[in-house]
Amino acid sequence: MFIHFLLAMLPIIWLIIALSGLKMAGHVACPIALIITVIEALFLWKQKIIDVLTGGLEGFAMAIWPICLVIVAAVFTYNLVVHTKNMELIKKMLTSVSKDKRILVLIISWGFGGFMEGMAGFGTAVAIPAGILCGLGFDPIFAAMVCLVANTTPVAFGSIGIPTVTAANVTGFSPHMTASYVVLQLALMVILVPFFLVFITGKHEGAKGLGDYKEILFITLMSGVSFLIPQYLTAKFIGAELPAVIGSVCSMAVTIILAKVMLKGKSSKFDVEIEEKEDERSLTVKDALVAWSPFILVLVFLLLTSTLVPAIHDPLSAIKSSVPIYTGEGAAPYTFTWVATPGVLILIAAFIGGIIQKCPIGEIFGVLGKTIVQMLKTIITIMAVLATAKIMGYSGMTQSIADFIVRVTGSFYPLVAPLIGSIGTFVTGSSTSSSVLFSKLQASTGAELNINQIWLVAANTVGSTAGKIISPQSIAVATAATATVGKESEILTKVIKYFVLFAVIYGLVCYFGLRLI
Repeated sequence: MFIHFLLAMLPIIWLIIALSGLKMAGHVACPIALIITVIEALFLWKQKIIDVLTGGLEGFAMAIWPICLVIVAAVFTYNLVVHTKNMELIKKMLTSVSKDKRILVLIISWGFGGFMEGMAGFGTAVAIPAGILCGLGFDPIFAAMVCLVANTTPVAFGSIGIPTVTAANVTGFSPHMTASYVVLQLALMVILVPFFLVFITGKHEGAKGLGDYKEILFITLMSGVSFLIPQYLTAKFIGAELPAVIGSVCSMAVTIILAKVMLKGKSSKFDVEIEEKEDERSLTVKDALVAWSPFILVLVFLLLTSTLVPAIHDPLSAIKSSVPIYTGEGAAPYTFTWVATPGVLILIAAFIGGIIQKCPIGEIFGVLGKTIVQMLKTIITIMAVLATAKIMGYSGMTQSIADFIVRVTGSFYPLVAPLIGSIGTFVTGSSTSSSVLFSKLQASTGAELNINQIWLVAANTVGSTAGKIISPQSIAVATAATATVGKESEILTKVIKYFVLFAVIYGLVCYFGLRLI
């Protein structure tokens, strides 16, 4: 069984070694992982060649639609705003709240990123905030890193709560109870992540000790608390769809208000350098709306087409095609949703926003073309990752990994329950996919061990958020958004320690939390 486990782990082990040890680019390492997976599926797991090929093809299809579509659309939106020079206006507006880089990271990567995750998911919470941070003058590798760390806890309720709702649906448990348990297990990290972001920023900017942080410690604490409390109340009394959305909005509001009040008139060595122009006129409301118009339209379109507005969501969601791709046991048609998918909506918003910003149609298409060229290596990476994930899942390799962990840990299983969820996200790049893969396993293990099943299912979703930090798909999005393609290994090396920390804390919370619920 151990040998089976090691062989199943081989594609994952290869990716970790290739990206962190060999410093290999993602678009090179991930296709090799795919080749390893294909060989193992054929010769060790004895899957039929047609099933392996169609499983990989389904992965390619998922990679292109909707994932790569979303990422291209998000980066295109950012590139268009830069092209029209409106990023300079956005920069001015953001720095009017605070010039302190630590506060800006909280607002953009934690608050706004959490909101984007709650509304859209699919990499937008990394791509757009990372792009904005680069526009503000932040180091690209740093921007990618902080956005990956920030885009953890909101993932459990990403895309209007799909990962948690899916976990509840797969197991037949109450969505409200599942969502409440998810928030309880996330609670400590929701408080800690803003501190991580602030300390990462401070260290990057030359902070010498705790004395350099004293003026913003309260703001940082409240940034987490104001996210956590509304998130829990929303999960408990409304459901799993809105915790990240409402939590992030409250966090942004509190962070901005406190920063305006507590840091008013203060300057520090962490301030963004702004070039002041003597003849520069003050910004009007119209200027602000025009500058932000692509992002405003993205949020409006995503909100109006979400499940919160069934009158719009339902007919648009019906515009879809179901195509049989995978030919093996348990096959189900793959569905292409043509309109009510974040990528299409973001593209439409970007085009309309570009027109509002008086950018000629020809130039808009030109920016789109350059963005696609910019994203080619990222697209290769994500296609290889998703094909690898599908083949590992369909062949039984992923299940072999989970089964071994369950068998070995016994009564200490709750310590590693979140780790299984994180493996699911590492492989697939999706918290929702992790819920599909392992929620039933978590429930059945809970029944076998006579412990709270819903708590373990929630632990899987919680653990899946940690997997986002080091998922090759997430890192590919980050490098694409920050124009650092080829430096995946550098980013992975910087963020992997946070993954380990998250996995350990979630394991301890899961284990000891069982004694308190």
